[in-house]
Amino acid sequence: MKANENNFVDLIRQGREEGIRYVIETYGGLLKSIVGKRLSPWPDRAEECMNDIFLGIWRNIDSFDETRGSFACWAAGVARLEAIDMLRRMKRQLQTVSLEEVEIPLEDPAIEELVKQEFSKETEEILACLQPKDRELFRRIFLEEEEPEAAGHALGISRDNVYVRLFRGKRKIRRKFQERKRA
Repeated sequence: MKANENNFVDLIRQGREEGIRYVIETYGGLLKSIVGKRLSPWPDRAEECMNDIFLGIWRNIDSFDETRGSFACWAAGVARLEAIDMLRRMKRQLQTVSLEEVEIPLEDPAIEELVKQEFSKETEEILACLQPKDRELFRRIFLEEEEPEAAGHALGISRDNVYVRLFRGKRKIRRKFQERKRA
């Protein structure tokens, strides 16, 4: 069966290669531009990232929901997250110390700054719809990986109120991005 715009998702779900080939041919340029924006100084890593993206699409196609948005938007999200993950992996590799060789850990300020900029822009955009106290709560819990009870205590919020604020904040963020997709 030949893949086309109407059946390629079903083909991927069935485990047929024609579907992923169609994605590579049709959406490869879009995905490559997203990866290139973040990994342009490292073309070998960009190629590896592209492979990870197609593998991620292949393995996670069941999480794609046609009613929530287009495949292109979903695939672009996968590409963006894979590129950011690649930057994080690169940063970790540069910071590792080999005990056998007694190496001094190397840090590439360009990678570190790029990760910080990319992450902070997207995070601020996502959290912009929240009140300042809720924004700080989200930062502590989801970025600094602080326990919800500890974050609430530091901000003077009861345990129950922390979970209510998280629930309402997530709902606000979802609505904001659903409105964007419609526009």
